[in-house]
Amino acid sequence: MTTTPIADRLRVSSRVVADPTGALVDALPTAAGALSWVNGGEGLVAWGELARVEATGPTRFTRLDSWWRTFASRLRVQDEVNLPGSGAVAFTSIAFADDPGRSVLVVPRVVMGRRDGVTWVTELGEDGADDVAEPVREPGRLRYSDGQLPVTQWRDAVAGAVSRMRGGELAKVVLAHDLLAVADEPVDPRYLLRGLTANYPNCWVFSVDGLVGATPELLVRRLGDRVDTRVLAGTVWPHDGVSGAGLAEELLSSPKNREEHAYAVQSMVEALRPFCSPLEVPAGPSVLRLRNVQHLATDIRGRLTNGHSVLRLAWLAHPTAAVGGTPAPDARRLIDELERMDRGRYAGPVGWVDAAGNGELGIALRCAEVSGRTVRLFAGCGIVADSDPDSEVREAAAKLVPMRDALEGSIGR
Repeated sequence: MTTTPIADRLRVSSRVVADPTGALVDALPTAAGALSWVNGGEGLVAWGELARVEATGPTRFTRLDSWWRTFASRLRVQDEVNLPGSGAVAFTSIAFADDPGRSVLVVPRVVMGRRDGVTWVTELGEDGADDVAEPVREPGRLRYSDGQLPVTQWRDAVAGAVSRMRGGELAKVVLAHDLLAVADEPVDPRYLLRGLTANYPNCWVFSVDGLVGATPELLVRRLGDRVDTRVLAGTVWPHDGVSGAGLAEELLSSPKNREEHAYAVQSMVEALRPFCSPLEVPAGPSVLRLRNVQHLATDIRGRLTNGHSVLRLAWLAHPTAAVGGTPAPDARRLIDELERMDRGRYAGPVGWVDAAGNGELGIALRCAEVSGRTVRLFAGCGIVADSDPDSEVREAAAKLVPMRDALEGSIGR
């Protein structure tokens, strides 16, 4: 576990911005350390780094949570806003697997937030941050190549998983593969964020320590004693000139997709029910329509009956069947056997947490790891006994569209 030492009793000040203009992601002055959690024009962006902590292994959730609670308890906070996300906040991105994987929690120097029509700025520390604006860079020409698990090998892995499930070994597994892109110029995360917020305004557009994406899935939100989650599993994508309404009907009537979704809902309910009363679970899923795909979605709400922070709730819920499988231990072993790649922070929790343990954590989907000129894109699919490997390949390609469009500057087409 690595940390950045800081002085004690730092000042934190949140104040309302009287006449805000522009989108939140446009406020990011520099590519270095750009942080984001934005949905529908509201949320948080941040820059500068006051402190950070990194953790690995099966205790990474609790170690990050403990460090943040201790750090936040030493802050002197003056919050004139008093909205979720004002005051002291940190951004976090957590590895999918116990091993390997690096998880990080970053405390920024400056945060800009917007909620319920109110915009504010939070400054952490005495010195603020260097706000000299740098122009957003375009990546230039892109060259794509296979990642650690090429799509042809991934198709074989899917076929192997289907065979194992038809033999009764497990009910569902989620398998992922990656794709590499190398740009002419260092990739500016702000360039990606602008494209993602334009194309996917109803997703949570995030950036934490080089992981950038637009996830439609909320792992857990905790605001006081209120807990919310959005479970997604089951996907359809545009094909054969079928209308949006026709795709939604196709999705809702698909036994394969309904089965995949039911496993994901069940795993989330089992994780939250011991700590929430009541826990409200809809009788059936709805359809979430995005630019590239449609998903079966179930929004679950509950009242927290203990003091678990959002990070501890995420620890209890991760990985859900939506990104792991069912039964979870069997699915995890099969992922290790068939993927044979390091997912990194793909499909792990990502978002923000405040000093009281409130916050929002999504599942890091439709995302990529950005490092200089290299971008590693990810896509995964839920596999059940009725899955068709060729169809899963097409679904994975559809799930790569958000990041490919963002890299290529395709907006609104």
